[in-house]
Amino acid sequence: MRFVYVMDPMDRVLPDKDTTFAFLRAAQRRGHSALHCHPRDLYILDGDVYAKVRDLRVTDTAPFFTHGAPYDMRIADAEAVLIRKDPPFDSAYLYCTLMLERARGRTIILNDPRGIRDANEKLYALHFSRHMPRTLVTSSPDRIFLFLKDIGGKGVIKPLFGAGGAGVLMLSDGDKNNRAIVELLTGEGQLEVMVQQYLPAVTKGDKRVLLLDGQVLGGINRVPRADDLRSNIHVGGRVEPCDVSAEERAVVADMAPRMRQDGLVFVGLDFIGGRLTEVNVTSPTGIQELSQHAGRDVAEDVIHWLEVHAAEMRPAIPSLMPD
Repeated sequence: MRFVYVMDPMDRVLPDKDTTFAFLRAAQRRGHSALHCHPRDLYILDGDVYAKVRDLRVTDTAPFFTHGAPYDMRIADAEAVLIRKDPPFDSAYLYCTLMLERARGRTIILNDPRGIRDANEKLYALHFSRHMPRTLVTSSPDRIFLFLKDIGGKGVIKPLFGAGGAGVLMLSDGDKNNRAIVELLTGEGQLEVMVQQYLPAVTKGDKRVLLLDGQVLGGINRVPRADDLRSNIHVGGRVEPCDVSAEERAVVADMAPRMRQDGLVFVGLDFIGGRLTEVNVTSPTGIQELSQHAGRDVAEDVIHWLEVHAAEMRPAIPSLMPD
């Protein structure tokens, strides 16, 4: 099968950490062709979406990848498309999803471009606010300080379109930096932000639970450095193996129907102390760390899902079922 990866340049990919690289490696091992393109390589001609793509092969030794010569192809002719462009979700990302929607229903697209547009990684979690810590979304500094007082004087403020922990800061009652932080992140009251009740359990870790079509693949626990609030891997968070608790699995079961409805197949949920904080749908990460702890390549599960659903859409293509 031909899989198109709409993603960042390959020289930005970390072979030992990047989830997309794990997908590339697993799919190649199972005999599939990888076609690489950037969002800017997409174009629409006479109402259909095309891309300038290059054949891509990966290896486990430097330089880790090789590209073929570029050529044009119709996106719907591929058996699957993986949208793996890293956030933030900016205007270029928006236009990418709008163009890929022209192939919607004619090939498998992971995740659904319409679902990605609708699922801001901060705001989408509010569909399941019953599982979240107390949360406020506003652009009003005054409302933020009233909320901070109401939740006991300690909260976490986040820009709505940030990623990887960028701009996530602590608000503590009595801290003279509070007003400057709020003014900065709200653009002096012009930009909405999210403020959540601080969960002390974050010092023990921020759990990333990876899902495939509403089913739990597994979880990793990301423990923050002693001098940082954030536990994201790329800012120094330490990864530990962990189990997904019965309570967290119940949350997943509650969320699964809505995520399936929205075409969100490969998803990363973030939990702190059992409370849901974010729903990650734009290029979720963590599968290589999960595979190391699980003792098997969990990326194979995702590739097998693509094989089965591509074969269902195009019955002439045999599904590569595992032995």
